[in-house]
Amino acid sequence: MSKLFKSGVIAVMSITILLLAAACGQDASNGNDNADASSDGEVTIGLSVADLTLERWQHDRDIFVEQAEELGADVLVQSADGEDEKQLSQIQNMLSQGVDALVIIANNSDALSPAVNQAKEENIPVVAYDRLINNAEIDAYVSFDNERVGEMQAEYLIDQVPTGKYFLLGGAPTDNNAQMFRDGQMNVLDPLIESGDIEVVGDQWVEGWSAETAMSIVENALTANENDIDAIVATNDSTAGGAVQALSAQNLAGDIAISGQDADLAAVQRIAEGTQSMTVYKPIQDIATKNAEIAVKLAKGEDIEAEDTVNNGVTDVPFIKLDPIKVSQENLVDTVIADGFHSFEDVYENIPEDERPDKPE
Repeated sequence: MSKLFKSGVIAVMSITILLLAAACGQDASNGNDNADASSDGEVTIGLSVADLTLERWQHDRDIFVEQAEELGADVLVQSADGEDEKQLSQIQNMLSQGVDALVIIANNSDALSPAVNQAKEENIPVVAYDRLINNAEIDAYVSFDNERVGEMQAEYLIDQVPTGKYFLLGGAPTDNNAQMFRDGQMNVLDPLIESGDIEVVGDQWVEGWSAETAMSIVENALTANENDIDAIVATNDSTAGGAVQALSAQNLAGDIAISGQDADLAAVQRIAEGTQSMTVYKPIQDIATKNAEIAVKLAKGEDIEAEDTVNNGVTDVPFIKLDPIKVSQENLVDTVIADGFHSFEDVYENIPEDERPDKPE
């Protein structure tokens, strides 16, 4: 082989190697370097939702997607349908599709470490939406002051029933928020329990926030206490709905004070009718919009601001904390209706027109 031919072969091989290396480097940058990947102003956000069969999360999804798209992002949405393994698999699938940030509404706060750790290895920021993700390095937690939610529930009930027999109906034990709500409830109830003004006649947690499970629990509680219960500290509207069903079967709906949370349509209708005492409204517009803003900023490599932190077992996570609102029959019009969360007609659907409050203009 001539020296000239050998030199030509070597030159061609060198150019080929350089081109391949450049191509590989470009792929790596697009897959992992969020600032470079979003230099054209376009990013993709993966939104993993615990369970879209729940009305609450349908509202969140719609507002989040609208806001993210206004900010120039595409959004991939998947629902885990209440299954831990399904959510893990879906998140890993989103990572394989090259998302620039992940926003996760956790089905199980303690079950997502493998997927979050994978995102961390790939330099993909992760935002915990409303439910803190434990034991993993996440970039932000955007939620309401969940301990304050529990305090509001207990405060309203003791205003209505300052003494008596209370039944505690907790949320899903796998949801970190459920414990935070309970902590807030007990901040208010403990002094009255210690003084003897309140007697706790039962305490159970509801797997999956299931209305059917809550109904069964309250049915058994009513039987065990011969219907002698004065208040039920239900932690959300789904469990409150199950409790009201159990109370209705005993002709007790409206006679026993009961709390809730999320301002679901069925719940605010029950409040209008007088069978549920209150709910805690967490303005979905606020939380969905803020989560979208934070996710897009992180996807673009921008800094975020948070005045608080919360420890998740591994790190102090920046906590963007929003304020909840206590809702009862007295302020339905000024809260969920004024915000456009529910319409006047829907809320008062089951109330005769001559018994409704004035319709806002």
